[in-house]
Amino acid sequence: MQYVAVSSRSPASVIPPAHGSKPVERAAASGPTPCRSHLVGVRTRQTGGVTVSPQPPLPHGPLRPIELATGAVLGGATVGLVTVGSVVPFAAALQLVAAVPMGLLAYRHRFRALSSAAIAATLVTFVAAGIVPALNLLSVGVIGGIIGIVKRRHGGLFAVLGLSLLAGLAGALFSVGMLLLFSRARQLLFDTIRNTAGGVENLAARQSALEPLGRAVADFTDIVLRWWWAWIGGGVVAGVLVSGIVSWYVLGAVLDRLAWLPGRDLLDAPADDRPVAPLPVTLRDVSFRYPGARTDALSGIDMAVRIGEFVAVVGHNGSGKSTLTRILAGRPPTSGTVTRPGSAGLGVTGGTALVLQRPESQTLGVLVADDVVWGLPTEIAATVDINGLLREVGLDGMGGAETATLSGGQQQRLAVAAALARRPTLLIADEATAMIDPGGRRDLVALLAELPRRHEMAVVLVTHHEADAAAANRVIHLRDGRAVDHLPAWPRPVHEPRRRPMGDVILELRDVRHTYNRRTPWEAPALHGVNLEVRRGEALLIVGGNGSGKSTLAWIMAGLTIPSGGSCVLREPTSVKPTNRRIGAVQLAFQHSRLQLQRQTVGAEIEDWGGHGTLAVSRALDAVRLDRRLTGRSIEELSGGQAKRVVLGAIAARRPQVVVLDEPLAGLDPEGRADVVELLARLRDSGLTLIVISHDVEDMAVLCDRAVHLIDGRIPETESPALPFPAPYHPMNHPTHRPEARR
Repeated sequence: MQYVAVSSRSPASVIPPAHGSKPVERAAASGPTPCRSHLVGVRTRQTGGVTVSPQPPLPHGPLRPIELATGAVLGGATVGLVTVGSVVPFAAALQLVAAVPMGLLAYRHRFRALSSAAIAATLVTFVAAGIVPALNLLSVGVIGGIIGIVKRRHGGLFAVLGLSLLAGLAGALFSVGMLLLFSRARQLLFDTIRNTAGGVENLAARQSALEPLGRAVADFTDIVLRWWWAWIGGGVVAGVLVSGIVSWYVLGAVLDRLAWLPGRDLLDAPADDRPVAPLPVTLRDVSFRYPGARTDALSGIDMAVRIGEFVAVVGHNGSGKSTLTRILAGRPPTSGTVTRPGSAGLGVTGGTALVLQRPESQTLGVLVADDVVWGLPTEIAATVDINGLLREVGLDGMGGAETATLSGGQQQRLAVAAALARRPTLLIADEATAMIDPGGRRDLVALLAELPRRHEMAVVLVTHHEADAAAANRVIHLRDGRAVDHLPAWPRPVHEPRRRPMGDVILELRDVRHTYNRRTPWEAPALHGVNLEVRRGEALLIVGGNGSGKSTLAWIMAGLTIPSGGSCVLREPTSVKPTNRRIGAVQLAFQHSRLQLQRQTVGAEIEDWGGHGTLAVSRALDAVRLDRRLTGRSIEELSGGQAKRVVLGAIAARRPQVVVLDEPLAGLDPEGRADVVELLARLRDSGLTLIVISHDVEDMAVLCDRAVHLIDGRIPETESPALPFPAPYHPMNHPTHRPEARR
């Protein structure tokens, strides 16, 4: 018997999503434990702009996995802030911001999640640092909870005062009650206070001028101890009230700044009491429109997925791929029908599992073996053949390795192993190949294609790389939310000769070495004696696979990491200084551009980097070919390509001497990649020195003057000068890309 889920396009049938198109956690778990099954979204690119959805009604019943996981993360952050602020003398200011995680938890989730996290965090703090820090954390949880709840309910200062008064009275009753209960301890404490006051009075009596002061201290102490319950109770109430008022203006402003964060899970499907059976699934004339959007994200989609199939969904950024992923994972469409024999079972054993784009956001365990079964109930985890799964995904013998030491490709393989531990019937890989090098991408696609032959399951690969779909049983092309026969061929980047000569050496690395966690059992060498010279105005390409040390080298060149050995210096006309002493002279553009955008609007972001004034902001936008009308647009409304351009425009406004770009093409479709390469060529010709760290060799070769290859933390060709790209201008002609150079 089959069940049919039908949705009509009506406001009542649409589940309000958080605005976002890319989830950032892995969905592959089961049971009511903190797990990977419920995801947090970031942004959705919508026609007409992104809208912040209203807070949805809070759920009922036991804590959901997303609430447990969020509580664990934010509670852990609070423990760290309070503990460090309590035990380190000069870090007491950290306690001022410790209420932010608890406030955010109360703002986004129900009181049960807040109270559970606060109690658990208080117990951990008590074990780690003692009773006083534990009481501090409890008070932080109370204040953060008050502000978060009032903000969520759109209350004001009077609501904060009322809740603070109640909390203060409860704290006062608790404090007085504990002192009444432990009378001996109270008497010892009071005797100590009296003796201290008596000592002060005796010392003051030796100086006639201070004798009245000493007597006043003793009299005041007697009054306080006689009416101790009123003083202690009143002090607690007053303290909570003052803290509530201050936090309302400080913490409340922080929560307002974070209001764009999603209020609910993008993949959170409505309750489905049917048995878990996601396949076969059939979509007929399925459409989906996000609240506030003017057009459909998906329109008229017909497709089916059956057990044993490897299906590829190919499309460029904004084509509706991730929206289709959500519908396959159980979210109802706004029109059309989705037919499956049971529930999608997202994250449930035997249901649907997800492997997503960013490998580091899916790795939750400390050790590889722990990560495979992270979030599974103990009785199910005990039945998982961890070594067998690791062997199947190409990580044989790595169960005891730390997840932090894995490359991007290895982390994606680990995500597949963790998904297989849930024995899914449907595995969805949403842009899982976007952030790894070409070799790792080929290996991962081959692994995914083989899974339906080994297991009773189907695999859906969502990608914007046409080559990834070569092994698929069926390919679905998406364009503007509709299925099409094929995608248009976007122009590839073309080589343009440089219009400005290079100058003298500006950046010099000599025998640069770096080891993480030095002198500990967990030390991990990343760089081994790197030598490199970069000339002023040059565009240098540093090529390397995942785990070769590229990002470590980027942070050292930008001065954000001090190398364990060797030197990285910036040669200026009047001085030669290590880059870590010239922060800002070498700018670093992160792989994930959104992490660098901290202001609310594009104009404010560029001004914050150094583009002061309307004219400077306009020039920065012109330099990266962005419409000046974007000045007032929210950062949250930018697409991935626009975010990269804003970062580059902000960096150009700061006028650094060198720019290091870490994987500037990661996650972009062919059109976006060509646009970014063209933009970087214009910046190069303006005289800016560019160091591009990337594994996208073919596209970046048209921009760069030469290439060096980083292999296991070394640059072999720098033992002799690196050679320029020979004619014809193609990276595969470079010696470092020939097979004999890799042996």
